[in-house]
Amino acid sequence: MQNILQRVKERFIKYVKYDTQSKMDMPECPSTQGQLDFAKALAEECRRIGLEEVKLNDMAYITASIPSTVSADAPVVGFIAHLDTSPDSSGKNVNPTVHMNYGGGSIELKPGMLLSPSEFPELSGYLGQDIVTTDGTTLLGADDKAGIAEIMTAAEYLIQNPEVEHGKIMIGFTPDEEVGRGGIYFNVEEFGANFAYTLDGGEIGELEAENFNAARATFKITGKSVHTGSAKGIMKNAALIAVELAQEMPYNETPALTEGYDGFFHLVSIEGIVESAKLVYLIRDFDVEGFRARKESMTELAESIGRKYGHESISLEMHDEYYNMADSLKGHELVIDLACRAMDDAGVKPKRKAIRGGTDGAMLSQKGLACPNLFTGGHNFHGPYEYIPLQSMEKAVEVIINICKGAARVN
Repeated sequence: MQNILQRVKERFIKYVKYDTQSKMDMPECPSTQGQLDFAKALAEECRRIGLEEVKLNDMAYITASIPSTVSADAPVVGFIAHLDTSPDSSGKNVNPTVHMNYGGGSIELKPGMLLSPSEFPELSGYLGQDIVTTDGTTLLGADDKAGIAEIMTAAEYLIQNPEVEHGKIMIGFTPDEEVGRGGIYFNVEEFGANFAYTLDGGEIGELEAENFNAARATFKITGKSVHTGSAKGIMKNAALIAVELAQEMPYNETPALTEGYDGFFHLVSIEGIVESAKLVYLIRDFDVEGFRARKESMTELAESIGRKYGHESISLEMHDEYYNMADSLKGHELVIDLACRAMDDAGVKPKRKAIRGGTDGAMLSQKGLACPNLFTGGHNFHGPYEYIPLQSMEKAVEVIINICKGAARVN
């Protein structure tokens, strides 16, 4: 597969320079203009490389297809990635740096800031490979522009090599995945795939068919501000009530202190003055009953604060974001088997694991499109220590192509 490494590198370096951070609490879709700008450029590239049925709507959803090269019926396979990058860290003026033939040790991102194997031991597994990092001032955007680059490079290869046998292939790119809305307006029926894969995972070999159940909770606290000199028995300091509420949350059930199948509460933001305050929490749990219990505990906490300071002093808004795809994928073992065989054929050892997060595939699986998640090769998403080995991206492209070949042999 000549030139795959170079082509996926060129695409990735170009794509990450688009500022496509999504924004929470925006009613519009997409939530930012940068996503639509990138989508327009990407749709034009789809047409330029020969993809068919290219569609871009005003919400920045892109779909396209590659026609079948076999006469026999074969399942239609889809590949999906998202346009946006996380709002957790700046995605503006991304300056990717390629460290060729990594020789080990720490990589200096900027003066005084090191990407070190002592802190990130997985880095030592990529000796001799070409590592793309940030310059220490932004996230990189491998989540999920690596997925887009890999899908586009695989599509270009299949178009340029029509002798490769495969059924019809569908491609989809979505906005606002990072704020939990990527699958909401995705038309599964119109997409027309029998099953699909998101390219939105981490290190090489990851294959994920289960994820968190997820909800978001927003506490709004109303205080009473009076002069401090005559505040006794009258003032309600909303900022202090917010701190009190946060301290009532279980300390050991946060992202920094959990792993594997542990659930957590994550304080995303806290802001406040005497008159008003707001706390936003993410609620995560793999187990349905555990998920329900966590949400109930938030309701009980709001009730407790209300009893102490007056029910007019606090409100709680809570909504589910997505659910564990494991239940939706029952009976779809073929989809997982195809991915495992495709990795084996590429010389990649499959690593079955649960996503401590979510993907568009969770929502799409609930809509009836079986959609597990495949690796992109990236590490340390959502922050300035993000990096990705180009050789992992090259393997991801090969896995996509192998899945397409394998699906053509399904009776």
